Amino acid sequence: MEDVKKWLNNRRIAEVECLVPDMTGNARGKFIPAKKFIKQESRLPESILIQTVTGEYTNEHYDIVSETDSDMYLEPDLSTAREVPWADERTALLIHDCYLASGQPHPLSTRNVLKKILSMYETKNLKSVLAPEVEFYLVAQNTDPDYELTPPVGRSGRRESARQSYSIDAVNEFERIVDQMYDYCEKMELGIDTLIHESGAAQFEVNFLHGDPLKLADEVFLFKRVLREIAFSNGVYATFMAKPMRSEPGSSMHIHQSLVDTKTGKNAFANKEGKYSPLFFNYIAGLQKYGPSALCFFAPNVNSYRRFAPDISAPINFDWGYDNRTTGLRVPHSEPEGFRVENRLPGSDANPYLAFAATLACGYLGMQEKLQPEAANEGNAYTGKIEISRTLEESLRLLDSCEPLREVMGESFSQAYSAVKRAEYEAFNEVISSWEREFLLLGV
Repeated sequence: MEDVKKWLNNRRIAEVECLVPDMTGNARGKFIPAKKFIKQESRLPESILIQTVTGEYTNEHYDIVSETDSDMYLEPDLSTAREVPWADERTALLIHDCYLASGQPHPLSTRNVLKKILSMYETKNLKSVLAPEVEFYLVAQNTDPDYELTPPVGRSGRRESARQSYSIDAVNEFERIVDQMYDYCEKMELGIDTLIHESGAAQFEVNFLHGDPLKLADEVFLFKRVLREIAFSNGVYATFMAKPMRSEPGSSMHIHQSLVDTKTGKNAFANKEGKYSPLFFNYIAGLQKYGPSALCFFAPNVNSYRRFAPDISAPINFDWGYDNRTTGLRVPHSEPEGFRVENRLPGSDANPYLAFAATLACGYLGMQEKLQPEAANEGNAYTGKIEISRTLEESLRLLDSCEPLREVMGESFSQAYSAVKRAEYEAFNEVISSWEREFLLLGV
């Protein structure tokens, strides 16, 4: 805590945002004057970790947390400390780790789940390296959820109406937002690299520099908040919803992943001859076998499954292939030191801590069981049948029945996650859509 105190004092911070990522990947916490933050122990009710996306609780709430809704103890991670560039007064944010009263890491903390998976790799003398690619849309502000979203007006005074993948001019339509994004991310030391215009109207993709999974999960978590704030200040919304508009492609969070042998410092996916190692194929096979059961972490919301449909650039299976963008698991061409696999299933709406943890858990199980993958797909995987779950409920059933994955992710956490997401699914099921009223009211 002395290091935190020094950091805050050196920057003359007046207020601290005490942040905890919840199960949906949103920021929970509280504002504390810096002077009080330094002197007092921070606590929050453990129930904040298991709220649904609507802020409700499940019927199993008190089977998951204590009947007294006990406090959990928070410990700030100095490596996450940043100044908040949009605040009116000197404000810092710190992401906190959550602990039980016993001092043990809280099993329902999504950050702790990722830490647990990373520690399992460490026992095998392996270090995971990730690089996420996060897509998002800018949309016109819409305060009435009954109306469909539309692209915002750019600097030309017009809305986008055509596919403009990789268009420089289309990016320049929102030059002010892009410039602010890079400015804020530099101030907050978020390691974003390139930005491109994706195929959707006012859809963009930001690539993060490869690195430590926990550090990158923190950065993606913060980036989403940064971009929303910038968009608000420019009169538009930034959304990471997986499928915000029916006529536009969905938004993904592709995860490039590789492993480093900590004894040699070399890429564990390459052998001495510069070919793909047996460990690489074990890892791929783990993603193929356990990926379907982990899909609820890659696609965590009812809307997520609208993205998985033919002919809209989203994978429909866990096939793998060399430099094949139609497969769920792509192996980009690279030199041996850059050997990696890209998991294309996660959506941009996924909690980064859980998406990273789940993809690493699948690979870990593949290595533990020495699994062998199916043959690489050399054709168009989009022409095959849809093999992945098409609803959140179906995906949760696969998680519930997959003991190895539940054990690696944590049994109590898996139980809590299923309960929260099933409650969200049931709440969604209560809504009668306009499509049902239009075609079924008088037609059946």
